[in-house]
Amino acid sequence: MRIDLIFDTICPWCFIGKRQLDLLVAQKKNLNFEINWHSFFLNPGMPLEGMDYQEYTQKKFGGKLKSEKIYDAINQIAKKINLEFNFARIKQVPNSLDSHRMVKLASRQNQGGEMLEALYESYFIMGRNIGDRSVLIDIGTQLGYDSIKIKKYLFSDKDIVETLNQNQSTLRLGISGIPAFIFDD
Repeated sequence: MRIDLIFDTICPWCFIGKRQLDLLVAQKKNLNFEINWHSFFLNPGMPLEGMDYQEYTQKKFGGKLKSEKIYDAINQIAKKINLEFNFARIKQVPNSLDSHRMVKLASRQNQGGEMLEALYESYFIMGRNIGDRSVLIDIGTQLGYDSIKIKKYLFSDKDIVETLNQNQSTLRLGISGIPAFIFDD
């Protein structure tokens, strides 16, 4: 069964959706799954250096109290699948282009899911800035990738246009909310 998962690396709902997909795949051992990861940008106009987390949440959600309510609701749902976000550790909302590229790089070796999981854990649990290339190199190295190759990749133009085009293709499909799952086309 082919599953196309449309996600952003800074979307808490996508982390929950990915974990739920992992549970489904683990339960259905009799099925063969082909999972394809598709980039979507929640913040396509995010500056390359990202944005202060407090400033971002106040603008996006209309204040600290509203954002805390939203994050409490997210955590309530996440706890049902043994996942606990640590939003208090997040200091920076990153531009997610390079983290999407890391998933694309790992997908070439059928490790897109592992890379995405590492990115989500780094950002949502540890509060690491996954828009920082040195953090991405560290995450990749922890997964067994060569740090020099990752550095060369991230400081090149490889997969930038493809990643941006993938976001546009997703929008043309009419998808405006994520995570989104497409089963067998």
